[in-house]
Amino acid sequence: MSTPNVAPEDDRYPWIRNLFDGYRYLFIGGATGIASLLTGLAWLLVCVATVPKLGLAAWKPLADWTQRLTTHERERAGDLLGEPVQGAFDPVTDGGRMYRFRLNFTSPGFRRTIAWLPAHGFAAPITLMLTAGHPWSTLWSVVLSVKWLFTDGGEPYSSSFFYTVDSAPLAITTIVLTLAVTAVIVAAVPWFARLQARLTKVLLSPLSSPRLAQRVVELTATRAAALEAHGAELRRIERDLHDGTQARMVAVVMQLGIAERSMHSDPTRALELIRQARDSATSSISELREVVRSIYPPILDDRGLDGAVSALAARCPIPCTVQVDDIRRAPAAVEAAAYFVIAESLTNAAKHSSANEVHVRLRTENGSLLIEISDDGKGGAEEGAGTGLMGIRRRAEAFDGRVHLSSPVGGPTTITTELPCES
Repeated sequence: MSTPNVAPEDDRYPWIRNLFDGYRYLFIGGATGIASLLTGLAWLLVCVATVPKLGLAAWKPLADWTQRLTTHERERAGDLLGEPVQGAFDPVTDGGRMYRFRLNFTSPGFRRTIAWLPAHGFAAPITLMLTAGHPWSTLWSVVLSVKWLFTDGGEPYSSSFFYTVDSAPLAITTIVLTLAVTAVIVAAVPWFARLQARLTKVLLSPLSSPRLAQRVVELTATRAAALEAHGAELRRIERDLHDGTQARMVAVVMQLGIAERSMHSDPTRALELIRQARDSATSSISELREVVRSIYPPILDDRGLDGAVSALAARCPIPCTVQVDDIRRAPAAVEAAAYFVIAESLTNAAKHSSANEVHVRLRTENGSLLIEISDDGKGGAEEGAGTGLMGIRRRAEAFDGRVHLSSPVGGPTTITTELPCES
């Protein structure tokens, strides 16, 4: 005799499973709702405090916490809905205040996440109180009605249906209505849970074309940075040529002209002027060579980026160590940008950090060149303090790269630069 197939309990009673999953989702959502409300308030306080630059240090830890909270809620919503919920929260937590405000509040993912915090913060606890609190009020109402019936009347009391119970029919009506409403609410618990999960999905998921919109915002910012960096570079080259090389060449011409007029009347003086003109021409050649090197250092062609960085470290006034983790050759423009980022960072460390040691690390990771420069100095570096950090950021952003600065007061200072190096 064959044994009949017995369906699992979950399959025979799916409403029990749905009710359990719904209550579990709503109970956890009540706790995360309070956390979301507090997180939204924290973002408001941090943004206000950032105006006088007091809240800059709180951006990263608050963004990390928000990322963990939203990731947890997306995973819960995905499990309940049976489909993954992608995230769109990618905050910018470094740079100046206007830079952060501009990039974050023009990012749809950031704005939608900030909107989700109070939405979930209010909706989740209210839904939990309705679905979990109503059965307790039902129990109390039924107890009062039953007590009124079995004690041959008693003191009239107000029901939750806006009438006063002062007779047996009204007491029975109250019991029936209370149980009916409770049954409807309990039956709707899975629906409430899915509604809450869909709210999370709608606000925390990317838009239909999120990456395109995000890239437009990013490329608009990097294009502006590239144009600004290019203009600054042209002005620097023009200034170097005008104030240095051109001035020396004018002096050479004048000295040779004077020497020519003095050739017959004062040969000794003419010879001295020719020597001065030769020295000026030699200095001009050296200055012109420095200008050319500032455009693209020849050492990059001769020794590669690792050799060029070793040469920079050798010339650094502070003891500097270099760690190169098997980097591969990048496009020439990217290597030049990396060279100048390191050179500027070492110059900043020598001028401002009071450090005893600097460490430079280069590695290639996920198609990007990662540069990490750290020192054991006094810290407290700020981009707006005229230390060249803004120039480093603009040079990196011109290549769609990113810069992260960590410099608490007391040190250490670490500058991490990421430059895409795919050809």
